[in-house]
Amino acid sequence: MPQLDTSTWFITIVSSMITLFILFQLKISSQTFPLPPSPKSLTAMKVKNPWELKWTKIYLPHSLPQQ
Repeated sequence: MPQLDTSTWFITIVSSMITLFILFQLKISSQTFPLPPSPKSLTAMKVKNPWELKWTKIYLPHSLPQQ
């Protein structure tokens, strides 16, 4: 019964791993990834609400002058 020659297995496995590594690197480098979010300024802008544009006053029944 002949013996299995394993002398070339190391070179074959190492060259396959190097080739796969290079192919994956090329595949990943061709992808475009979104940019990380940039920090926004912390100064909040004042938003004008519609009810702030006109002067309103609510009269409660208890706050009316006595008649």
